Amino acid sequence: MLLAIDVGNTHTVIGVFRGEKLLCDWRLASVTHRTADEIWLTLKSFCTDAGISLQEISAVGISSVVPDLTGVYESLSRKYLHLTPLTVTGELDLGMRILYDEPSAVGADRLCNAIAGFHKYGGPLVIIDFGTATTLDVVSSTGDYLGGMITIGLESTASELHRRAAKLPRIELTFPRTAIGKETVESMRAGVMFGAVDALEGAVRRISSELGATPRVIATGGLAGAIADHTKVIEACEPSLVLDGVRLVYERLNKGK
Repeated sequence: MLLAIDVGNTHTVIGVFRGEKLLCDWRLASVTHRTADEIWLTLKSFCTDAGISLQEISAVGISSVVPDLTGVYESLSRKYLHLTPLTVTGELDLGMRILYDEPSAVGADRLCNAIAGFHKYGGPLVIIDFGTATTLDVVSSTGDYLGGMITIGLESTASELHRRAAKLPRIELTFPRTAIGKETVESMRAGVMFGAVDALEGAVRRISSELGATPRVIATGGLAGAIADHTKVIEACEPSLVLDGVRLVYERLNKGK
């Protein structure tokens, strides 16, 4: 079994695969002062509750955009599982050309999304990841990673509105009934949520124009489902896309071993 780890800026998702099947996955806060020992105790508890024997885990793959936590999870793998982890970077043989000025600068999560998305849907493809930042990654019809866009995420947008404007409250990231808000919270929700939909639709139109083709669009991340319900642009939601990408990279680099 493969232990796949997706370390994001806000949350870390840990999943266990048997072959291609994701048996279970868990989400925890990406707290940078948490030690490998503390995370190990949490992981043991998760696996125990799920009926998974840690002795069956034979490999570890890591996608991380938090350098302070990358080493923590690598240490956990070596200390407790006695396994050398595979940490995804743009410098590995990913089976995908990375047409970025600095391939090593592309976030591991973006690469994993692109690999897993193209594996399942082909190309041209746009993968939208609604996380701390919202990213749009573009894959060509031949499977090349072309680059994409990075913008502020929905939670970050709402938090900044609250932080920078004294009279604006914190809001729940759900869609209001109408675009014209009748009070402050509804107006903020309309601006953040409908604004996000309109922004992504405009971004996809611009990308399509540059590609000279209409790409398929899939989404991932915690708010993907809510956004997808309000636009026809998103074809499908894939909540475990980064974990799937970690698995595919591991399988590619360990084929025949």
